[in-house]
Amino acid sequence: MQEPRISVFLAFFIVTLVFSSYAQDLDTIKIYYLSGDYKSAITEGERVLSRVRNSDNLDELYYILGLSYLKDGNYLRASDIFEIILSEFRQSRYKEDAKLGLGDVSYMRGDLDKAQAIYEDVLDDNPHTKLRAKIYYRLRSVAFKKGDTEKGRIYSQKLASGFPSSSETAAADEVFQGTPKQAEFFYTVQVGSFTHSRNAHNLRSILEKRGYPAFVEEGLSAKNAKAYKVKVGRLGTRKEALDLEKNLTREGYPTKVVP
Repeated sequence: MQEPRISVFLAFFIVTLVFSSYAQDLDTIKIYYLSGDYKSAITEGERVLSRVRNSDNLDELYYILGLSYLKDGNYLRASDIFEIILSEFRQSRYKEDAKLGLGDVSYMRGDLDKAQAIYEDVLDDNPHTKLRAKIYYRLRSVAFKKGDTEKGRIYSQKLASGFPSSSETAAADEVFQGTPKQAEFFYTVQVGSFTHSRNAHNLRSILEKRGYPAFVEEGLSAKNAKAYKVKVGRLGTRKEALDLEKNLTREGYPTKVVP
């Protein structure tokens, strides 16, 4: 008469043990990912997937794996995993993130039109999505890469007005940090060079509020001293850079087109 109770208890104990082990494994994979060890995150993640078939948090594991493959440059596998989340976990809290991941895959592959369509689709489905800052950042990057400086400035203004915090801007760029990319040649417009970092970043902030994709680059001055150079845009052709230079010159900035 006691055997059924023992069996139930044993089954409960096994389920609890498996879930506890899975949670620990998931934490380990997260640590690998957050520390930038994407290959270890992938190896451990695939090992856990081969062992665990049913879990409420399995979509989270897939999402971390997808990001790890994206960071590691395996865009095909990353795309497959994001698609799995969308097709097999339709109520997942990572659904929008997975869509964003698919857009990032297209962006990294150079398919800017497809990336733009995916990013815009996320916004269309949910105009108040928590991912707005990230999407605006990506749409701005797509616009400038396509040479559409006007649209790029619009998204820059959306970022500056809606998400003024520097930490929010950094978070919007998180997927591109440390991601393997092909070396690319681009033109940019330099609008200032400073010996003090604060002055350079102040000018960058002013430019961003005016809708320009400005950034600060550390380098050396003509006298071999450290210099903080404020630049605007990463453009594919010299003509685009010259057009941007004209706009900046009209606004009173000293400019220089540099490769």
